[in-house]
This record gives sequence, structure tokens and C-alpha cells, in this order.
Amino acid sequence: MIYLELFLTFLQIGAVSFGGGYGMISLIREKVLQYGWLTEEELLNMIAVSESTPGPIAVNMATFVGSSQGGILGALLATLGVVLPSFAIILIIAALVQNLFKYRGIQSFLNGIRPCVVGLILATAITMFMSTLFNFQKAGDLPAADGKALLIFGILVAVATIFRRLVKKPLSPLWLIAVSAGLGMVLYSV
Repeated sequence: MIYLELFLTFLQIGAVSFGGGYGMISLIREKVLQYGWLTEEELLNMIAVSESTPGPIAVNMATFVGSSQGGILGALLATLGVVLPSFAIILIIAALVQNLFKYRGIQSFLNGIRPCVVGLILATAITMFMSTLFNFQKAGDLPAADGKALLIFGILVAVATIFRRLVKKPLSPLWLIAVSAGLGMVLYSV
């Protein structure tokens, strides 16, 4: 039963999500919490791990959730579910691409979806920001600042800003992830 639930849930997420992996995070969050597959804290940790490991974030998240709920078969089915709709859509688009974008309806459809994708990504970013730095889980909760998380965030902003000013280009996200991981190990093990 869990295998079918995992496959169908991630198939649904893959079929209705636009904007890539980051656009899927809010839907994955909603479903994972709804089914009780992960807690909010586990989900945030999983997003951090999915972001810092190779591969698309949505695939990494589906694999992690599937693995936590159904082992290797669960991971396989959740991953298959999340990529199957995109794979099918890309095959269809590749076959029709030369003529597809000249239609005004297709252009209007894509123009209408863009603001929704931005909104989904922004809402997810705000939710993660509030949850990570202020332990804010839902409306009505009182924010409680996590001093260590705020310190790490401040150091990362300072490092990125100083690097950009000195070198005149942005610091690689890989370096920011490495610095934050090191700071996390130092600050949270104390």
C-alpha cells in the first residue's frame, strides 16, 4: 500500500508542478506533512541534503522520502513517479517543438504559469527562512530565534558580500554550503 501511495503521490506532484525542483518543494512539503511521512524538521534537513547532493532537488527529495518510507523499492517508485510526467512531457514537446511555440495559446499559458512558479518558490523560501531561523512552524506560533542559525546566516551573508565586492563575482554556492556545514558542525556540537 505504501508503495502505491508513494508512486501516485509523486506522480501527481510531478504532473502538476512547473518551475523545476524548486517549484515542487512546496507541493512535496504539503504531501509529506499531510501523510506524516516526515516532520517539519526532518523535511528541512532533507531539503538541505537534497540541495547539497548531486542531481535535481526534486528527484533527491522523492528518493529520500521514498527510501524513508519504503526502503529501496519505495525510493525507486517515488523517484519514478516524480520524473515520469516530465519525461513524457519533454518527449512530446521535443516531437512538436518546432511548431509549438508559435501558437499564442501556448505563449499565454507559459506567461501565466511564470508568476505562479515565482510565488511557489518565494512562499517556500519564506517558510524555510521562518522555520529555520525562528522555529516558526504555523500561524499563531510565536517566533523563537535560533541564535546559532542566525549567526550562520549572518556569516554567510557577510562572506558572500565581501567576496562579491573583492572579486567582483558571486561566491560559488558550493563554498557557501561547505562554510555553512563547517559552521554547523562547530556551533551545533558545542
